[in-house]
Amino acid sequence: MDKIKEIRNVLLCLDMPKRQQSDLCVLTLLGMAGLTKKAKWEEAVNKWMRIHDIIAFVNKYYKTSYAENSRETFRKQALHHFRLAALVEDNGMPTNSPNYRWRLTDEFVEILQSAPFPNDKLTSFVERHGTLKDLYASKKRMQTMPVCINQKDYVFSSGKHNELQKAILEEFAPRFAPESECLYVGDTVQKDLVRQEDTLKELGFDISVHDKMPDVILYRRDKNWLYFIEAVTSVGPIDAKRILEIKEMTSSVSAGLIFVTAFFDFKTYKRFSDQLAWETEVWLAEMPDHMIHLNGDKFLGPR
Repeated sequence: MDKIKEIRNVLLCLDMPKRQQSDLCVLTLLGMAGLTKKAKWEEAVNKWMRIHDIIAFVNKYYKTSYAENSRETFRKQALHHFRLAALVEDNGMPTNSPNYRWRLTDEFVEILQSAPFPNDKLTSFVERHGTLKDLYASKKRMQTMPVCINQKDYVFSSGKHNELQKAILEEFAPRFAPESECLYVGDTVQKDLVRQEDTLKELGFDISVHDKMPDVILYRRDKNWLYFIEAVTSVGPIDAKRILEIKEMTSSVSAGLIFVTAFFDFKTYKRFSDQLAWETEVWLAEMPDHMIHLNGDKFLGPR
């Protein structure tokens, strides 16, 4: 088996993510080990190298044509991930220093010197360090956000949009839609995190119009009110077109309809203020006790 296939087999045994099993990643390790196609595995080394040196090596001995401006690709696609997986290390210099260098770790170069693969050294390495896939999965779990919806525990994936949806459910709803039930909320990863289909049908929704669902739908039974809430971080406030889409979906609904656009802060609200439809509401997570009402005829009067 040739060197490229062998190194890819090592990465497979280490359960590396698929993207870190690419030719570029394989060649990065071969270049850092100083292994040509005909070299013996026991000749592997771990000398300090610049990315420029790695590119020059693989271009010369593996007939590739990586340009100097591909250094960032080598750094982001291979070296950063391999450092987390304990395959490579840097010399601790500032990243913008001309003396910044990379090399294989002592443990990993010993694995390469102990071919064929898999072998006991490779197995022991995984037992000591775990796998990059497990590390990334663990980080992903740590970044998720627990949220209680309808007295049940759920988890939002990470991200600003879901942070705002969490605030809507935990801060907006108790203040302005008390005792309400969440009929629908999506997640940036899991589209239908909550979807109370029976209740939606009972209220008269045309739920076949799936892609027009707002971010959050709340239902307050005591008043027979439905809240349609858009969580806006970059796009999608409730404008006149959005109201028409929601009214099309709810043409058979008799409950009272309330339209709310939620923002993190006043600064974001100002960016979209000229797009918001009249007869709608605005809620800002940074000022959760207050709302902006774009329907003065209904609320104008002394306190």
